[in-house]
Amino acid sequence: MPGGFDSFGKTLMLFGAILMGVGALLYFGGKLPWLGRLPGDIHVERENFSFYFPIVTSILLSVILTIVFNLFGRR
Repeated sequence: MPGGFDSFGKTLMLFGAILMGVGALLYFGGKLPWLGRLPGDIHVERENFSFYFPIVTSILLSVILTIVFNLFGRR
């Protein structure tokens, strides 16, 4: 079975690329001042309570990732 590891190798490279992307996002995410503070993100702050839901940031990241995965997923 000489070519049996081809698909396994591709899967490992895909997971590596995903991990690298997530790592870059975590590393550079704090350095982007607008990330998580877009208009439409919900932030409620009371005396003993703080609630934050980055809904617009989540939608934006979802659209970007959908475009990227559709571009690279086409064969």
